[in-house]
This record gives sequence, C-alpha cells and structure tokens, in this order.
Amino acid sequence: MTRALQQRLRAAGLDPGQVPGPELGPWEVWLRLHDRLGRRATLVDLYELEAAGRGIRPEELPAADRDRLKQASRQVRRGWVEVLPGSGRSGDPHEVTGYDPAWPGMFAAWQDRLAAALGDAAVRIEHVGSTAVPGLPAKPIIDIQVSVPDAGDESAYLGRAESAGLILRLREEGHRLLWPPAARSREVHVHVCGSGSTWERNHLLFRDYLRAHPAARDGYAALKRDLISRWRHDRNAYGAAKTGFVLDTLAAAAGWAAATGWHP
Repeated sequence: MTRALQQRLRAAGLDPGQVPGPELGPWEVWLRLHDRLGRRATLVDLYELEAAGRGIRPEELPAADRDRLKQASRQVRRGWVEVLPGSGRSGDPHEVTGYDPAWPGMFAAWQDRLAAALGDAAVRIEHVGSTAVPGLPAKPIIDIQVSVPDAGDESAYLGRAESAGLILRLREEGHRLLWPPAARSREVHVHVCGSGSTWERNHLLFRDYLRAHPAARDGYAALKRDLISRWRHDRNAYGAAKTGFVLDTLAAAAGWAAATGWHP
C-alpha cells in the first residue's frame, strides 16, 4: 500500500495496518474513504485496496476485476451518469506523446466545423485539456469545450452536433460527452457544458494556469509519463490517478486568478 493511500486512510480515521480485512473489506474501506475525502478517493485507491488483500500491485489486478470495480463505483465516483448503449469504442491506442504543434490547427478545424453546425446554440467553443497547453505531453486527442445556455436542453444542440460527425457518449449533471463513432478516428472529445458553470470555469482555469506556469506544466508532464507507464491498459485508472494533481492545481489557480483578475 502506498504511503499516500496510508495517509488518506488515516485522515479518514482508518488504521492502514488493519484494513482491508475480514470485517472491513476493500469496498467498505473505500466507501468510508470517499465519504471523508470526496473526489480525492479515486478508482485507483479502490484498485489498491483490492490488490492489497491479494498481495499484488494494483496494476496486476485482472481486467475483469478492474471492470467490476469500475462498474460498482461509477455512481459513487461520478454521481448520476448515463452511458449511451452502442456508443463505446474498443481497440483505440492509449498513449501519451510529446507536444505536437499541429494540435492547435486540429482544434481550429474542429472549431470551424462545430461553429458551422451549432450556430447560435454555442455560446463559446474552447480548446481545453492537455493538447491546449504548449509544451505539455498529452494523449493525441483534442478536447473541445462547447458552452451552451443549458447543457440539459439537448434539443437545442445535440442534433446539430451529430451533423458534425459526433455521437453522444454519456450524460451527467451539467455535462455531455460526444465523440466520433467507432468507425472513425478518435481524434476529438467534445464536452458540452453550461455557460457560466463551474465545469466551464475549472477547465479554462486549469488550462490557463498551466500555460502561465511552466513549473506546474512540467510537473504534470512528469506525472503523466509515470502514470501512462503504469496504466496504459486502463484509461479510467490513468485519468483517476491524476485527480490529486488536478485538485491541487485548481486550488493554486484560484489564488492566481484572484491575484491577477483572471476570468473565464
């Protein structure tokens, strides 16, 4: 069990030397951890607790067991979420590559396509995620944030977005994820959120803070390289393992935003 997880267990009032065990299994321990720490209790923590009881590393958990844990914990980790049947993809490469100067141009092409399709349904269309930060290694997938007046009003934008070559992947409160169907290249993820929402603000703030702070960007790059070496086979775990860094960075970015007058 990693030192970081041991510290989080102690923060939740649990003795790392006693859990998991016969009376308090990995699932029950993780639920207590999540109740106390919220988003900082991640899917990887659940993997690690499960693996600790077997004397193996979390990366060594069989895929079937990891899938079981993902499904069991999804609602706890994400709240209400609906994954659309038939929208999945399989076999896509999962890798982190060096920064590609072509990424802004790829975003611009998609921005034009989405603007033409969405018209006045979109309040703004922004390049977010790691590919939007010059010099930052990333998965070669362009993340695009489309702000709309009401993400829940799909009738205002979904059909138009689908005409641009996208399908709806999932729904969750305040957010919709669209991507190309399985027959097409996975080159873009489109995140629809409410204009003025916390979702919109956090993604723009995180991007702009990393653009303005090379040390934070480089720390994120090092973390990404380490995590992809461990979780190349598991996209969900790779994303979950970045949670602590993202939350810490957003906390620092909030102070920076207040000091500099930054706004979305």
